[in-house]
Amino acid sequence: MSLSLMRSTPFPQRRNPCAPGDHVRVYLSESDTDVKYHGLVCEVITDAPDDLGTETGRPLDSHRYELRRLDTDTALPVRFRHHNLVPVAERE
Repeated sequence: MSLSLMRSTPFPQRRNPCAPGDHVRVYLSESDTDVKYHGLVCEVITDAPDDLGTETGRPLDSHRYELRRLDTDTALPVRFRHHNLVPVAERE
């Protein structure tokens, strides 16, 4: 995902890492190869950080999350970066 798109996403991003149990909505651009997951409401299962934040200078870039769909209770086969997740109310 381009840095310009990351900076212009039209939603309030979390300022802190997600935690297991948090509910989030996946937000992806139309050109993303995983766009079929866009809009899904999920629960964070785990955080598998790497060193991307060291390279970009933005610590939140290091967070990669494993998610479980709330509607089917199945884990998604891909992990998503912090900037691809939007916080949602627990009732969504």
